[in-house]
Amino acid sequence: MGTKSSGRTHVLLTIGALFTIAGGTRWLPQAFATTGVESLSSRPSDVLPKSYVDDSDTVRKVCLTGDLVEAMEQDQKTIEQRISDLRAEEIQFQNRKMELDQQAEDLKSIQIQLDDRWQRMAEAANEDIQHLAQMYGAMKPDQAAGIFNQMDAGFAAGFLRLIPSDQAGLILANMENEKAYVVSVKIASTNSDLRDDAVLP
Repeated sequence: MGTKSSGRTHVLLTIGALFTIAGGTRWLPQAFATTGVESLSSRPSDVLPKSYVDDSDTVRKVCLTGDLVEAMEQDQKTIEQRISDLRAEEIQFQNRKMELDQQAEDLKSIQIQLDDRWQRMAEAANEDIQHLAQMYGAMKPDQAAGIFNQMDAGFAAGFLRLIPSDQAGLILANMENEKAYVVSVKIASTNSDLRDDAVLP
C-alpha cells in the first residue's frame, strides 16, 4: 500500500514539473521579446555595434575648437570686409557713372548751343554775302571790276556766281585779262566733280 502511494506521488510531481517547464517556455520568449522592443525603441544605440553609432556630434565638437574656430572667425571677418569693400566700390562706381552721365548731358547741351550759334552765324554771313553781291551787281561794271581785280580769285568767283549772269559777265569783261581768266577757271571748276558724275554712263 505504501509503495503504491509513493509511486503515485512521484508521478504527480513529475507531471507538475512538466507543466511548469512547459509554461515557462511559453512565458520566457514573450518576456524577452517585449524587453527587446522597448530597449530598441528607447535607446537604439545601446543594442547597435559601436561602429554604427553616429559620433558626428563628438567629431564636430572636437573639430570646432581651438585654432580652427579662430581661423574660421578670421575668414568670416575677411569675407564680410570684402563684401563691404565691394559695396563701397559699387557705390563709388554708381556715383562716378552719374557724374559722367551728367557731364555727357552738359556737353550735349553745349554742342546743341554751339551748333545753333554756328547756324545763326552762317546764316548771318550768307546774308552779308548776298547783300554785298547785290551791291556789286548794282555798281557800274568797270567800278566793280576794279574791286574784283583786288580780290582772291576764289572769293571773286564766289561773288560773281551770286550776281545775275549778264551783270557778272560785264564785270568779268572789265577785269584784267589774267585775273579774269583765273576767276573764270574757278567758276568753271566749281562742282566739277558733280558734273563729271552726271555725264558718266
